[in-house]
Amino acid sequence: MKPTLLVMAAGMGSRYGGVKQIDSVGMHGETLLDFGIYDAKNSGFGKVVFIIRKDIEKDFRERLFDRIARNMDAEYVFQGKDSLLTPEEISKAEGRQKPWGTIHAVLCAKDVVKTPFAVINSDDYYGRSAYETMGSYLSGLKNDDTTHAMVGFVLENTMSPSGSVTRAICSKKDGKLTELVETFKIFWRDGKVISAFDDHEEILTGKELVSMNFFGFTPKAFDSFQSYWDEFKRNYVTEPKKECLLPNGVSEMIEKGEGSVEVLSSNDKWFGMTYPEDKPTVMAALKAKIESGYYPEKLWEK
Repeated sequence: MKPTLLVMAAGMGSRYGGVKQIDSVGMHGETLLDFGIYDAKNSGFGKVVFIIRKDIEKDFRERLFDRIARNMDAEYVFQGKDSLLTPEEISKAEGRQKPWGTIHAVLCAKDVVKTPFAVINSDDYYGRSAYETMGSYLSGLKNDDTTHAMVGFVLENTMSPSGSVTRAICSKKDGKLTELVETFKIFWRDGKVISAFDDHEEILTGKELVSMNFFGFTPKAFDSFQSYWDEFKRNYVTEPKKECLLPNGVSEMIEKGEGSVEVLSSNDKWFGMTYPEDKPTVMAALKAKIESGYYPEKLWEK
């Protein structure tokens, strides 16, 4: 049973200033996602499911999906601010302008994911080894297993030169994840890695293991995420900016004993499209990989 790749691509792109998920960065119009999906397909993944916003559907199909669907089993679902809410909850959340975060995104795909699956961000380049490691792990799981996984990255390998980032710093014991702590506004200053949030600054080592939302789950995880989402709605449905985040839901799943998370690792250098200034860096990095033979000049034959 080949695993599924679940791509969270419904973000608003507020810092980037546009729909970065379908921005062209390759030599033949490829997006950053093309490269990740190419790596996933060649690492044993059998299907890709995208989570998108309804308002980008036309551009998404023209600039990415139709090309991917010619080369791999592909499907997409919508995530909107009213998704998975009752009429009463929709009324209470009338001030909401955007979807509800990454747990919400994953649950929007619940009905179409039928195998163990990996979750990724649409604007991050994870590197081929991460897909190979996760694909191999998920291929050995059954749908009702509760032994999930994540690929952890070294913090200093995931920094943007253009501005601050948010990362979930991981703690583990005996190879298993014990805690994820969402850490905000991490940036370089004078050669040091700084976290500055709520008027508090902390110097980090840069060697911390962090989550980049590259998780691997079996469908059994949907039960835990549904419970977390239901409780989140009860507490925050009237708050216009509160987000239901995957690292928090995973931490609660572990705390409740509903599943474990094996920590896999990757030393690959991350790059991504967080800010507009990141695009030239991403394009140069991909060009170098193509010139070295790591990727073909044209990823897809059709």
